[in-house]
This record gives sequence, C-alpha cells and structure tokens, in this order.
Amino acid sequence: MSHRNKPSPPDSAAGRGRGRGRGPGPAQSVPAVRPSAPKTSYAPPDPSVPFAPTAAPAPVIGSSTSIPPLAAVASASASSSTAPEAVTAGVEKLALQPAAPLSSSKALRIPRRPGFGTLGKKIQVRANHFLVQVADRDLHHYDVAITPEVTAKSIRRILVNLLVTKYLKTNLGNRIPAFDGNKNLYTAGRLPFESQDFVIKLSDDDRKGSSAASASGSASSKKREREFKITIRFAAKVELQNLIQFLRCQQRETPQDTIQALDVALRALPSEKYNISGRSFFSPLLGQQGLLGGGIEYWRGYYQSLRPTQMGLSLNIDYPYSADVSARSYYEPILVTDFVGKHFNLDLSRRLSDQDRVKIKKALRGIKVEVRNNENIRGYKVTGVSKEPLYELTFTLDDNATKKSVVQYFHEKYGIQLRYLNLPAIQAGSDAKPAYLPMEVCWIASGQRYTKRLTETQVTALLKANCQRPQERENYIKQIARQNNFNNDKYAREFGISVAADLPLVDARVLQPPMLKYHDSGKEKMVNPQMGAWNMINKKMYGGGTVQHWTCINFSRRVNRDLPSQFCDELISMCVSKGMIFKREPLIPIISAQSNAIERALAELHDKCKKTGKNLDLLIIILPDSKGSYGTIKRKCETELGIVSQCCLPNHAYQMKKQYLENVSLKINVKVGGKNLVLHDADLRNIPFLSDMPTLILGADVTHPQPGEDSAPSIAAVVGSIDWPLVTQYRAIVSAQMHRQEIIQDLYKTTVVPNKGIVPGGMIRELLMAFYKKTNRKPDRIIFYRDGVSEGQFSQVLLHEMDAIRQACASLQAGYQPRVTFVVVQKRHHTRFFPADHRRRDQTDKSGNILPGTVVDTKICHPWEHDFYLNSHAGIQGTSRPTHYHMLFDENDFTADGFQTLTNNLCYTYARCTRSVSIVPPAYYAHLAAFRARYYIEGEMSEGDSASRGGGGRVMLDLPAVKDNVKEVMFYC
Repeated sequence: MSHRNKPSPPDSAAGRGRGRGRGPGPAQSVPAVRPSAPKTSYAPPDPSVPFAPTAAPAPVIGSSTSIPPLAAVASASASSSTAPEAVTAGVEKLALQPAAPLSSSKALRIPRRPGFGTLGKKIQVRANHFLVQVADRDLHHYDVAITPEVTAKSIRRILVNLLVTKYLKTNLGNRIPAFDGNKNLYTAGRLPFESQDFVIKLSDDDRKGSSAASASGSASSKKREREFKITIRFAAKVELQNLIQFLRCQQRETPQDTIQALDVALRALPSEKYNISGRSFFSPLLGQQGLLGGGIEYWRGYYQSLRPTQMGLSLNIDYPYSADVSARSYYEPILVTDFVGKHFNLDLSRRLSDQDRVKIKKALRGIKVEVRNNENIRGYKVTGVSKEPLYELTFTLDDNATKKSVVQYFHEKYGIQLRYLNLPAIQAGSDAKPAYLPMEVCWIASGQRYTKRLTETQVTALLKANCQRPQERENYIKQIARQNNFNNDKYAREFGISVAADLPLVDARVLQPPMLKYHDSGKEKMVNPQMGAWNMINKKMYGGGTVQHWTCINFSRRVNRDLPSQFCDELISMCVSKGMIFKREPLIPIISAQSNAIERALAELHDKCKKTGKNLDLLIIILPDSKGSYGTIKRKCETELGIVSQCCLPNHAYQMKKQYLENVSLKINVKVGGKNLVLHDADLRNIPFLSDMPTLILGADVTHPQPGEDSAPSIAAVVGSIDWPLVTQYRAIVSAQMHRQEIIQDLYKTTVVPNKGIVPGGMIRELLMAFYKKTNRKPDRIIFYRDGVSEGQFSQVLLHEMDAIRQACASLQAGYQPRVTFVVVQKRHHTRFFPADHRRRDQTDKSGNILPGTVVDTKICHPWEHDFYLNSHAGIQGTSRPTHYHMLFDENDFTADGFQTLTNNLCYTYARCTRSVSIVPPAYYAHLAAFRARYYIEGEMSEGDSASRGGGGRVMLDLPAVKDNVKEVMFYC
C-alpha cells in the first residue's frame, strides 16, 4: 500500500486518551436555548466593513442579560479601505466587560430534521441494530442501599441475586427485578412494599459463583461469612407512554428513565455471565482468547446498548474493540514468575537491580494472586514487593521469638524447594503487618483487566487479532445475538421485551464524489475520484508553495554521509515536478548530528541560519534510528526556534521510493503555505451554503491525557479556514485546560491588562481576525464541526461553546452575529453498516466494505433530530466505521442534502493523501493539532524517551506557545 494512499487514522493505535466517557449510550435531551436573535430579523453586516466597535453588542446566548457595551479606548473610523493590520490594531485596543453568567433557564433548542436527503444512488445496507418491541408493562423504579457500603458492582450484584433467590416467592411477590449493579432496581409490576430491609449473608462460596470471583482476591481456605443489610425503597413509576410519544415525535424530551429501565433489563443476564467493562461484556465464552505478549492476553466480547431510533427501539450490538484498547486486555492467569519474565524480559536467575525491583513493584501492585495448595485456594492482593531478595528474607514465627527464612519455611511446611531466590517476594497486607509470598508459588487470578498502556507490539497484535472483514464482523454480531437468546432471557420475558433475530435492511444513498481541481499547467487539470481514491500522475498542485531557504539535518547513524544530500535532491525534484518552487541549494550545508544531543544541534543550526540574515522556510529532518525523539524535535522547532520542519524516517529516506516522496511533498507544500487541490465547484464559487457568502469553517477537538497521568492537562485545538471561498487552508490554535475537561475553555476569554483594563481574546476571536486578514472579508456564516463530544455532553458543550462563539463575535464588533451551524462529529460510536449482499461487487469496495459516499439518515437515526451517518472513505482493512454527524444548532437553514453533500465533498480535500478520509478535514486537523500540542508538554509518548521527559517521566503543565510564523501555515500536517 502506498504511503499517499494510507492516511493516519483519527484514532491512533496506541490510544488517543481522549477520555470521552462511556461512549454513546441512550440519547439524551438538551434543554431549549433560544437563539440570540430571530432569523427573521437577521441582516448580515457589510462584509467590506472591517470589525469596528459600536455601543451595543449582541446579547449572550443562554443569558437573560445582554453583554455590557464595548468601551473603546481609541475610536476607529472603519472603512473598506482600512488595512487589515490597522483593523487588528484597532480591535486589540478594545476592552470588553465580563459577560453575565450563563442562565440555566435558557437553552439552545436542537433543530428538527429538515427532511430526508434525496441525492445519490439509492441502495440498501444492513445495520447492526436489532429491532426491539416492548409489551405494555407497569414499570417501577426502586433505589437500593447496601450497608456496610460495597463499591464493587460484582459483589453488589451477588448480594441482590441472593436476595432475589431467597425472597422471590414471598416478599418480592414473584417479581423478577433487574438490577444495574449500582443503586437502581427495576420491576415489571409494583412490589408488595414501599420500602423494606433485608438481611443477606455472603460467604466465600457465594463470591466464587460470580464471573469476577476469581479476581476478587478474597477466596480463602478458611471460609468467611459477612452480613449485609439491603434496603429496597420505591423511587418512581416509569412511564412507557413517554417513550411511545417520543418515538412518534410527539414530545421533545428523551424519556431517559424508560430507556434506562429497559436497557438494564436486557443487560441483567449478560451481567451475571460475563465480565463487564463500561457498556461492553467480555468472557472466554464469547470466543477464543489470544496472547498479546508480556503476560497479557485478550478476551473477546461485545458492546450492547438500547437506543431510540426512527424504526423504534433498537438494540445496538457490536464488536467492542474500536473504542478502548485496554478494555479487552487481561492479565494471563500464569505464575507470577512467568509474568515477570515475559513482561520485563529478565533473567530470573540473576539478582535484580533496584530499578528493576521498582518496575516489578509498580507492575504487580494491585493485582490479585492465588496460592494453590491441592484443592484449597487462598487469594491475596499485592501491595508491594520485598526490598530483599528471597534468600535474604526472614520472618518471625508466632512465638514472637524464632526467626526463620522464607526459603526454609516453604521447604519444611510444604516440601517446596524454591528456585528463584534472587527475586523479591510478593508482599500482601500492610507495611506494618506484611505477608510475604514467593513469586513462584503465586498464580495471577483470572479475569483481571490490564488497564496500563499497551506497548506498540501488543497494540499491533491486538489490532491484528481483532481486525475483521465486514462479513466476518456481521456474522460475529449475529452469533452474539443467537448466543444471548434474548427472547428466552428470563429478564426480557419478565419485562415483555422481544428482540428481532435479523439485522434490518436500511435505506441508504451513495453520494457522487466531487470533481477535484489541480493546476492548469498539469496534463490533467481535474480528476473525478473513483472509489474514494485518485493519484497525482500528470497533475500539479493547485497552488505550489515556495521554498527559498532550507537545509537538512540528519540524526540517523544508519545512513551514509552522502545519503542525506541524495535524499533531499530526490525530494526537491519531486516537489518541483508537482508544481512547487524549490531552490536546489540549501541555505547552509546539510549536516549530521548525534541523536543524544538533539536540542543543542537544532539550536546551533538555527544560529548558523540567523547569521546568514535569512529565515528558514523549511528544515528537513532525518530522524534518529531509535524512537522517542519526534516530540522533542517538534517542540523545539515550533515553540522555541520558530522553524517549520518535515521529519522523515531513516528507512524511508534510505529507500527513496517515489510514492513516499510524493506523499512527503504533499505535506511540505501545505507547510509552506501552498494548496494541494481544491474542489472544482469551490474554484467556480458554486458550492451551496459556502460560496454565496464569506464562510468560516471551524473544527475543534479536545484530547485528554492517558489514564494514570493525573496532573497532565487536556489539550484543546481549534482550526479555522482562512482562504474562503476555496476552504483548503486551516490555521490552528491550541490551548491547555483543566485535566479531562471536555468543554473548550479558551474559545473566548478576557484578560486584565495594566493601563488597558479588560482585553478580549480567545481562539475563536483569533481565527475570526485571521480570516479577515487573509480575505479582507468578515465571515457571515460559521460552520463549527465539533469532535469528541458524547451524547451525554451535548447540552453542556452546546450551551457554553455557542455562548463563547457569540461573545467572540460581539467583542470584535457590536451587532456582529454571523449565522452559526454547530455540528458534533462522532467516531466513537458502534453503528456499522454491511452490504446487503456481500457477493455483489457493485455494492462493495475492494475491502468488502460499503461504498465511499454512503449516507444513512433513516430508520436507525434519531427519531426527529438532524443527524446522519456518512461513510465518506473507502475501507483499507477491517470494517469501515462511518462518522456520525449530529446537528445541535443551525441558523443557516441547511437542508439535509445541502449539509450531507458539503460534508462529503470536504472529505476529499484532506491535504496529506490522495484519498477521501473518514472524518471531515476540519475536525481531523483539530485532532492532529491537539496531538501535536501534547508533544509540547509530554515529549514523545513512549517509554524510554529520556530526551523529552528529562529521564524521570516529568509532565510539564504549561503549554508553550507556537511561534507566530509557524502558526501561519499548516504546521501540524
């Protein structure tokens, strides 16, 4: 597969760390927020008039009061002839009073679907949504309280199951309740009491009966029994009628309580049989296990969620592995010595260093282990390891006088001759009263999730094991449905729930790909993509960039002295052949440097360039042979030196394949301000909802730190198009914010500046000014593609971020209110589409997936809100994942066809490859920019990177600013 035909996926294999909650569960309602101004009164400001302050800015959305008036420190008489620089300077002199706090009584109303799309070739596909029917039942909700408190859901389930077994025919009146493992219990019919206490005794034998028993760490050769009080108290009646009205579009508010009650009922039996992770189930019963290496294995499983759709309730069942790589990883149930040997690749016969001992302690802490003696099994939770090796370890016997070595004790007591005497012992219990166990007699208890970050090798093995072609995935989903046999499920029968046996056929359409425009000097000026792909043969970039001053630095030892010059010469030839202006001679001679002194080498190179009196347009970097330096290089170049760089792997530089060079030339061109291609209709200014008025397209994303990095901030990124009407160039702004905060905090902000007062700023404001500076027009329309928001966050994100957009606009010019469309872009969902007939080649691409351009807005979509699924790309391997677009706010009166076509066409403008991509490029670019910024504060996100982490894993909390000259181009590509 060529490099240009293989764009980086939005979700990296190593895990994005995005922390998006549990993913899309049942849809949630959003309270209504009135628009700040009725559409009937909208009059767009004159685009030729620069931003200028007036006395009365627009009111804040979601607030009951208006924004206080702008206080102009210096008056600016704006006219169409005013230079952008003067406008910017004038705007920066304005001071904005703090906005009134958001009013929770106001809300933004999610628009209704404007109709269904009609464009494209009509087809049918199958969706992994099983139709669910519910009989009329009298549903009731009860609260469950357990004393003493139990936090483990598995134990709470065991206790409630014991209660049901004991009291079903008496106190419960033969009602089979469904329990969610937390505090919610549902019944189909009222229980004979309002509130009642039950006393339940839990023994070790009871715990062994659960799916998580082997991992509970409480099994013992000495049976124990504990007593619990369980209080069941009536909470509310659950109205099925509300769900019926919602599905018929007769009420706006989602009946979350009804959907949850039915969802809990359908999850009750699987929760008793399988391990639970979020909304997914895992078990060796669900498929063959596999080894990932390092003492880690994977279990197969499935995802399950009940959702309201146009066809009614649907049960969404899917393979769970696309959401979270750690969710399906488990410790192998092997001897601890075997785990240590596999995980750290250590020679267990040698004495460990203190560093290795600390690593082992960190890896084992919290794991449950078992000591097996004939039929007796005793469980322990690892709290640490001994400081001394086993052969030095002694303890005091019960007489408090006699000391005995652990080695001697196990030989005399159990007849075991310990072998690994250089290893430390496992410590269980507290430091004050420790219990020591030799590693070689301890087994890791089965069923324990591995939640740490996987290595690259493990991720590769996991992806390979779980990569399923569409037909295989469809068959697996059907198998899960048959295996669960929901219609014979005792809980489903109790609640009157029936689940269809087959995947439904769904109406879909295949949108036509857009015509793409290249430069007129090429042999082929335009291209009509086929199956979501095309090539650069006989084509030249629409706007070739210029590189006058460049050089190259090589950090690889594998390449010979002449190779960097040869590689650069080949790369320059490729860039020139594709339409770029690229000077052959470097500004300073190409150099090689040591990979252990990267920052110093870059600084010295920068100093040499400065002495020439010229600034570098581009620095070509051949990376070191070992991984772990990319983040350091990008941070140094982009935030300290102000250098635009292009990094190349040594093996690619050595091979100098044409396809790779072409791929790199695409990246270089946009990094120096060029345009690779444009939509032909954009060139003709003939794109509905885009070409008719100045339109700013924004993309936004927030990435979160990996689990365990508790002090690291979340990173927000917003990109904005600055080259209307072509919309191919996007400026990026990044910002650090509170740990795991999803709402973007710096979309609009104010700062108190001495002698100036309160000065407005923020990401949206900066992008609005950049748009004006480049086009000399003010955007009259804003389309905001917001990535990374789960359905449970819709209301909060919409309310706060729309308010920030309004304030940013008003801070530039009173009364300035461009029409805004706010769309959430979701990749982390579990809807998949399959060809209706896998044998028909006219319904599939080469990978067996549905065709690029396939759009679905019927049957399995929201009953009345404006959403759709778009499969804009061709599959490469596995099953394609369509992107879910959900419109939360729309002042531009988009039609279904208008927005679907615009979004699909934009997916063909991604700069880094000659393929349509799976997610709209503004959102894709925001993701790339956010991940680039994380390198600035964390360095390379891999182990062993002493250069970027200072050797101690330190996490810097301040986000260094990107240099202004770097921000001017698409440096993140």
